[in-house]
Amino acid sequence: MSPLARHIILTLSSHGYEGYLVGGCVRDLLLGLEPKDYDVATDATPGQILALFDDAKMVGAHFGVALIIRGEESVEVATYRSDGVYSDGRRPDSVRFETTASRDAMRRDFTINSLFINMETGEVLDFTGGRRDLELGVIRAIGNARERFAEDHLRMLRAVRFACRFGYTIEPQTMEAIQSLSGRIVEISAERVRDELNRILTEGGARRGLELLDQSGLLGVLLPEVKAMQGVKQPPQF
Repeated sequence: MSPLARHIILTLSSHGYEGYLVGGCVRDLLLGLEPKDYDVATDATPGQILALFDDAKMVGAHFGVALIIRGEESVEVATYRSDGVYSDGRRPDSVRFETTASRDAMRRDFTINSLFINMETGEVLDFTGGRRDLELGVIRAIGNARERFAEDHLRMLRAVRFACRFGYTIEPQTMEAIQSLSGRIVEISAERVRDELNRILTEGGARRGLELLDQSGLLGVLLPEVKAMQGVKQPPQF
């Protein structure tokens, strides 16, 4: 458990604000894994966060995200928010700061990434069925899958990456949405696509990753040369 994250949450609580671990770190903790990063969500506004923590620096002022670094540790602290329209398939044009964790959960990508945990009591806040999907081993988009992928096209690759990393399946409606929108992945920058592909191929599930990329339609869009090799026999010596 991150001492810095605990300190941040205790400080928020002592001043009357909510503070929860959220997202991937909660998912990993529930799976018995050590999180790579810790994120905190709170009802405190960006201004209130900056007033409480002298060393906090806004790294996403438009999105209400502050970064606190102490020694070797860093923690992102974000104000609850809901997102407006995504006109570029990457980021919301506007955000609205919220006062409840439930509203914040609904703007996230997948159910398993939308969990909140109270570090003191161990209580898990689950507004989307994420705990059940963790138990079932399912990657499921929150709400309307087509809308989630239309908002941020990179989420299609993230679905494949998480399925590979954890050995999960992609829920049918979520997969259908990826298949119907796969062509829009080219609207994402090559650098962001490269990073996701690297993770898919290096986190231990490369074969599964290529199979899911093919099933989803993403393989033919991103790696047409690889798609064209299907059915081509290898020389006997290989």
